[in-house]
Amino acid sequence: MVDRQGLSAEAEHNRRMWDEQSDSYQERHGDQLAESGGSAWGVWQLPESRLRVLGDVRDRDVLELGCGAAQWSIALAKEGAHMTALDNSARQLEHARGLMTAAGVDFPLVHASAEATPLPDGGFDIVFCDHGAMSFADPRRTVPEVARLLRPGGLFAFSTHTPIVELAWPVGAEHPTEVLACDYWGMHAIEEPGEPTAFQLPYGEWTRLFRTHDLLIEDLIELRPEAGAQSSYRDDHDSAWARRWPMEHIWSLRRAS
Repeated sequence: MVDRQGLSAEAEHNRRMWDEQSDSYQERHGDQLAESGGSAWGVWQLPESRLRVLGDVRDRDVLELGCGAAQWSIALAKEGAHMTALDNSARQLEHARGLMTAAGVDFPLVHASAEATPLPDGGFDIVFCDHGAMSFADPRRTVPEVARLLRPGGLFAFSTHTPIVELAWPVGAEHPTEVLACDYWGMHAIEEPGEPTAFQLPYGEWTRLFRTHDLLIEDLIELRPEAGAQSSYRDDHDSAWARRWPMEHIWSLRRAS
């Protein structure tokens, strides 16, 4: 496991928060992640086999940003991907090592913030995350870092909350509302007491950030749960909300050749 010094204030805060919360997170959500087999998107675990975001990963060099206990990376390694998994939390990586041993797979685990990794330029065909680092690291730092890590023509795919749900989710509230509650302009760091700092940008800023770093938008997949969908992350109120408005989406981008 490799660490890199010089964390941003937000990355340092989030490292501490995730080290403290890792055990309870895996206890609460590990069964759902295991049931989906690891390779499924978002809080309702929509299967990669249906969405086909990553495509054929066999013999591809793949990096997961914010891997948690590496359920995704383990599943992709079993499909023949050459995996590297990175997380800002040492405790999450301890959980990852345990699951890797149980699954009989091995690949590098990197202890670092996705905002500044110790990994080489152009080392990967695919960089992805399911929430993970793209939800809990500053995209103004992570997007140029991903562009550095990708080979020409490489795929960058990540799921996050949508700006829409952030607008409807008041700070401190348990659920999003049916009215706009937060400002759109200036959306960036989202801070809740006792929680990791999350990040979001307006759609226009996301688009300009991608374009500045030679990442071409291929798709924006809005995730809609099935009626009555169950999740360890969200309750029936949130499921009903997400049936009406997009709560999560997946950006799919390609590094310019």
